[in-house]
Amino acid sequence: MKHIYTNLLFKVFIAIVLGIVFGQILPESVNRIFTTFNAFFGQFLSFSIPLIIMGLIMPAISDLGRGAGKLLLITALIAYGSTLFSGFMTYFSASSIFPFLLESHVNDAGQIVDSGKELTPYFSINIPPILDVMSALVLAFVVGLGLSFQEKSSLKLVIKDFQKIIMQLIENVIVPLLPLFILGIFVSMSFNGKVFSILSVFISIIGVIFALHILLLLFQYTIAGVLVKKNPIKLLATMMPAYFTALGTQSSAATIPVTLEQTQKNGVSEKIAGFVIPLCATIHLSGSIMKITACAMALMILQGMPFSFTLFAGFIFVLGIAMIAAPGVPGGAIMAAVGILQSMLGFNEEMIGLMIALYIAMDSFGTACNVTGDGAISLVVDKITKDKTVA
Repeated sequence: MKHIYTNLLFKVFIAIVLGIVFGQILPESVNRIFTTFNAFFGQFLSFSIPLIIMGLIMPAISDLGRGAGKLLLITALIAYGSTLFSGFMTYFSASSIFPFLLESHVNDAGQIVDSGKELTPYFSINIPPILDVMSALVLAFVVGLGLSFQEKSSLKLVIKDFQKIIMQLIENVIVPLLPLFILGIFVSMSFNGKVFSILSVFISIIGVIFALHILLLLFQYTIAGVLVKKNPIKLLATMMPAYFTALGTQSSAATIPVTLEQTQKNGVSEKIAGFVIPLCATIHLSGSIMKITACAMALMILQGMPFSFTLFAGFIFVLGIAMIAAPGVPGGAIMAAVGILQSMLGFNEEMIGLMIALYIAMDSFGTACNVTGDGAISLVVDKITKDKTVA
């Protein structure tokens, strides 16, 4: 029972319910307190995003150096390829389905932040970031790639320490405050009368993404099954204990023992499974990029924002790298994506809040998709490295 109360999804659910209730029954003067917190937290988030990008991406890229071994590089490339495929599959599916599915909601939802009744904060504090998001991305790539070719560097130790600081910031400050941030967003939407149309949109989006993640797993295991000459359905069925464990834990890392055991039952060698599964628990987030891409497109359609293949292609390529660098904590993937959503798609603070709420609402089967896909990657890597000394 204690685990349920400390679960992030449970907290977000309570925040949404309370936000709807507070927006309806509390006076405007009280609801403005939540808006004031959101204004401050939004500024702090904007300040933190470039730091998060540098703190996650620099060490992730620097670890893929010449001394890291071919096995690491092969696994990382396959994980990145799987993540990209998931992103583009989601784009083409969502761009075909969402305009029709959400058409009836566009006029009802209107502009999410545009309303006659607007809650305003009592005060706001401007916290400008030390550099913009794209500058942080480029700097992270330059420093990370440079360090990846250096065997020994004191700067590597510095960015490792910086990574620890950023992880503490995410785990101890940002993620614990996310439910309160989401509470404030739903208070505002409830106050201005848009909350129920938004919730109906949530249900539609979640249904589509659930179907897509099943199709993705079938495709991943079809590819793996063809390569290893085994029945894909049987391979996928063997991984079901890992899938359902991830549904409960909402953590790739916590599911590693089960994923490892089921992967070996599929015939993957102990050495390859022992290397690939823990690594992919961190770097393979095909389910996460699916959720982020689909939710981003849905919100853009609701907002009447233009989107195109070229816009989303660049977004997916950069997001794929961010997913590899994303921390393995609840909400870690969406936090790594916030800066990219802002800089490349033009999301504002309220849209970011809705993205976070949607993402966490689907965290269970997104994590299950990531974990189960790790088993398919293990099969592919095992096939590639068979009879070769790769590590």
